[in-house]
Amino acid sequence: MQIAGVGRALPEHYYDQQALLAEFERLWGEHFHNPARLRQLHRNVLVGGRHLALPLERYGQIDSFGAANYAFIEQALDLGERAIRDALSRAGLEPRDIDHILFVSVTGIATPSIDARLVNCMGLRSDVKRTPIFGLGCAAGAIGLTRSADFVRAWPGQVAVLLSVELCSLTLQRRDLSIPNMIATGLFGDGAAAVVVAGAERQASGPRIIATRSVLYPDTESVMGWEVGEQGFRVVLSSRVPEMARQIRPGVDAFLKDQGLSLDRIDHFICHPGGPKVLEAFEDVLGLERRALEATWKHLEEVGNLSSASVLMVLGDTLARVPAPAPGSHGLLLAMGPGFCAELVLLQW
Repeated sequence: MQIAGVGRALPEHYYDQQALLAEFERLWGEHFHNPARLRQLHRNVLVGGRHLALPLERYGQIDSFGAANYAFIEQALDLGERAIRDALSRAGLEPRDIDHILFVSVTGIATPSIDARLVNCMGLRSDVKRTPIFGLGCAAGAIGLTRSADFVRAWPGQVAVLLSVELCSLTLQRRDLSIPNMIATGLFGDGAAAVVVAGAERQASGPRIIATRSVLYPDTESVMGWEVGEQGFRVVLSSRVPEMARQIRPGVDAFLKDQGLSLDRIDHFICHPGGPKVLEAFEDVLGLERRALEATWKHLEEVGNLSSASVLMVLGDTLARVPAPAPGSHGLLLAMGPGFCAELVLLQW
């Protein structure tokens, strides 16, 4: 199994962090009595700016979960198609070459699902297999890559496309003045990413997917996720998240040992940008220098955390690196999310 191409699509509406902070201060000014705390939380996430699905002024018109979800469907179709076409172009393929499309998101819902609607929009074959997946949060990019690899392992002559669309801005809870919501409003942005995964019988120039591993941490359901209510998705973001990130080392060591490797044999680290404290935890427990996660830090600063789409974009940046990763070198793709869980993918160029 090989990664044949990675594409992306970002909304045209981009705002630097100061402009977004000013809007939140205006929105919550009458109710939030410590604006310095809000500014501190936004500074601490080290995000310079983010892309939003809608122009800033339109968010005030979204007054219900239904309105937010309608906007999600509309924007997800546009961004999803753009991301898939970008990935296919990089892989030298056409929409009708897709045998299986997997769609992951945690920021909106649709039935028929987004992947079904894209079959019509993009002219995919009527016999294309579809797997929409909801609820895996930030880990879904890595997990979707794993499921794509599973498919082409069973069907080595076929091609799977993974699509992630996350429109985190549409989940904003304007009445929620909790610290987790304050952090989320400074950290998360919007975007889409797609990955073409080709079976062993297809020609592709990207890295091979050597092995994958899922890790679920017992009794950690309350660490991260959504509380779903009348107003939509209310973020659950425990202060334990960096602590959970520090528990990743035994799982990584065991995974690599099973492949006859160790951490010192990994040349490229492709990590989800969960936030500064999470990345610092990764660096600490894995014994990494800051430059090892340079692509992830850069992504966090430039566009924020795009939930499941982020690790796929960092993967795309790694593939586009100059000079390119050396033949035979190994990469470890890593993301964590609700469950609480971690997903590991071993790559070789």
